[in-house]
Amino acid sequence: MRFAFETPQEHTTWADLLALWRRADEVEVFESGWLYDHLAPVLGDASGPCLDGWTALAALAQATSRLRLGILVTGTHFRHPAVLAKMVTTVDVISGGRLELGLGAGWNHEEASAYGIRLGDPRERSERLEETCAVLTGLLSHETFSFTGNHYRLTDARHEPKGPQEPHAPICIGGGGERSTLRTAARYARHWNFGEDDPDEFARKRDVLFTHCRALGRDPAEITLSAHVRLGPGYRPGSGGRPDALRSRLGALADEGLDLAVIQLLPPYTPEMVSALAEALPQLP
Repeated sequence: MRFAFETPQEHTTWADLLALWRRADEVEVFESGWLYDHLAPVLGDASGPCLDGWTALAALAQATSRLRLGILVTGTHFRHPAVLAKMVTTVDVISGGRLELGLGAGWNHEEASAYGIRLGDPRERSERLEETCAVLTGLLSHETFSFTGNHYRLTDARHEPKGPQEPHAPICIGGGGERSTLRTAARYARHWNFGEDDPDEFARKRDVLFTHCRALGRDPAEITLSAHVRLGPGYRPGSGGRPDALRSRLGALADEGLDLAVIQLLPPYTPEMVSALAEALPQLP
């Protein structure tokens, strides 16, 4: 099992977020770092501060040199995929080819309603995710690209530059919708992220994903399997508590074939958090 971290950019300052990521860039235990894509906090007081994920990611790409980095996950209802494609390429260029392209169908009705952004019912969200993947891979891989779908239409669209990764930044699909989201992941993703850390549910969703892969003629081994992992009650890296519950969950997930544990940190952020967490992590195969 490999390790990554996520730092939701809510209830924090840019200075604290930057300091943590700079330290994490020096800690080789972590192969990647992730932000989220929300307009207001979703893990704490919704009236608090929340930095934009993609803008912050571009700055973190400039401030780091080793970590792969991405958004877990980009809500496809927020941006037209042609606009997102330009953002993707720009961050990939800035990072020197370290971007992971996280995508999801969206889920937060309260947030979308507050800002007047159409989220849609489950079918619409699933269709939009599938079409976004098609548009992004088309624009990022072809000289010109045309597309006609239920939600997007492009005609001989050009997208330059393409970015340093071939054929494009690897797509990570987040979500567990069994009929649509996991089928989209089987078709487009090189990385699937499960948003929980329950080993039994992870295993069940993994099996559904693999069934879709086989139906599409895709080798399931081509897809990295990751999950969000919470620290658990009473443990905060560098501030006391014992990581026993965290280690136990990681071991159980490893037994079910998890490739990458994305450990969710919460503010207040300090550089010492990542060093202390790295020391607390178990040595897993």
